[in-house]
Amino acid sequence: MFSRALSAVHGRMGAWFSAARWFGRAGAAETVRRRGSDARKPLAEYDAGLLWPALLLLTFGTVMVYSSSIAMAEASRFTGGRANYFLVRHLIFVAISLVAGMCVFQVPMRIWQRAAPWLCIAGVAALVAVLLPFLGREVNGARRWIGLGFFNLQPSEFVKLAAVLYAADYTVRKQALMHSFKRGLLPMLGVMLLVGWLLLREPDFGAFVVIISVAMAILFLGGMNGKWFAGLIVMMAAGFALLVLTSPYRMQRIFGFMDPWSDPFGRGYQLSHALIAFGRGEYLGVGLGASVEKLMYLPEAHTDFLLAVIAEELGLAGVTLVVVLFAWLVLRAFAAGRQAVNLERPFSALTAQGIAVWIGAQSFINMGVNMGVLPTKGLTLPLMSFGGSGILANCVAVALLLRIDWENRQMMRGQQV
Repeated sequence: MFSRALSAVHGRMGAWFSAARWFGRAGAAETVRRRGSDARKPLAEYDAGLLWPALLLLTFGTVMVYSSSIAMAEASRFTGGRANYFLVRHLIFVAISLVAGMCVFQVPMRIWQRAAPWLCIAGVAALVAVLLPFLGREVNGARRWIGLGFFNLQPSEFVKLAAVLYAADYTVRKQALMHSFKRGLLPMLGVMLLVGWLLLREPDFGAFVVIISVAMAILFLGGMNGKWFAGLIVMMAAGFALLVLTSPYRMQRIFGFMDPWSDPFGRGYQLSHALIAFGRGEYLGVGLGASVEKLMYLPEAHTDFLLAVIAEELGLAGVTLVVVLFAWLVLRAFAAGRQAVNLERPFSALTAQGIAVWIGAQSFINMGVNMGVLPTKGLTLPLMSFGGSGILANCVAVALLLRIDWENRQMMRGQQV
């Protein structure tokens, strides 16, 4: 059963893995196996090409969160006028997330596989809880958070991780049935529809898009029937169109996206100011801390539209650096999955690929929204934007990638994991 799963993954990931493999040649376990001259070199304990981009994004994000939030923190009575209010909270979130990541790294992947169904159930329960009036907290018309005193927990961020683990475990368990709609695809489709319905009740359309994309990608990479996959793509496109057409709020966002300057003080306000920030930044930016748009003009400057502030203050150079770091991180995640495939570890392979799709898709959507390429969505920039739940979920995901890579390297040494 696993041999067929691995063959399917090999076939579906040829193009993506060829690029990831090029980036991951130095120190890669597969290269050490094939090339006798490299066998004499000691194999590193971890993949520096995976760890350092994540740490650089966290560090860079902390600097830009501080820069983009100073004006709002000073002007808000809620913060007591403290300029470093968001910085202090963000640093606390980062510290907690790093500790959580180190703890997650200690847990073997076989335990994560056994826990995957239970994590999915816990995620669904959390999405139900956030809709309850006495638990969920409503902000700007959306009920996405559970108040925990010090910070607000956003369950949808952790459901993304649970969806990756559950989809990977489901695909491995149901590999022999992946060509059957009734026994292979339908149960997973039911779970995703339930999760999607709960997310749309909040509403959190952005998280819905990311989770469905991740689940579909994992099923595809795991060997799902091509005809069923194409049919699901068509059905999803029709469903998304129906959701937009039946929602005046989403229709306004589409109109604002198509022509933000037709109503720059209404539906096109966010996008028009984001585009102004990009235009002011030009090649090298106006200087760190010198943004004008963050001075109460650009909404959500330290969360959803952090990239616009980066573009204004650091210009094309700063945006390019962010894009390169995310691309490198995603490619290294795919490379870790490639190594797991070669070592006949299908769950680890699909988990690594799912996390790569998650980080890649969410960062792509956020960047597209900031640049006016995609309609406005409530999605933060992974590892960078302000938000405790997002930072925590992202750091746990990176820790899982490092664990997968570490287990790959231990197996290459002939050790059991």
